[in-house]
Amino acid sequence: MSMRSKQAYMSGRSQYFAWEEFIELTGIHPSRVGELIEIGWIDARSADGNGDTSYVFREVDIYRVRKLERICADFELPVHGGVIIVDLLDRIDALEKKVRELNGILGR
Repeated sequence: MSMRSKQAYMSGRSQYFAWEEFIELTGIHPSRVGELIEIGWIDARSADGNGDTSYVFREVDIYRVRKLERICADFELPVHGGVIIVDLLDRIDALEKKVRELNGILGR
């Protein structure tokens, strides 16, 4: 499993990965992917756009799933607890970015 940086995954490119690639890059069990799709936490799209069962995943979801797995393992949390934490960390990152932007506008 390659360990590319967060910026590599958050680059804004619209790269998608097939099911097998996603499993390989995240290192998680397929049943966990199914669980994350079921709760709507990762955006799995039909590969052909017609509701086919072969999914493609966004590059940003690789980063998010890796973070989720680390948090769940480190703190012995169930997936729902980990999802809440990752979502809150993402919100904190976004708010900190906004504060930096506003400080830049205000010249602080």
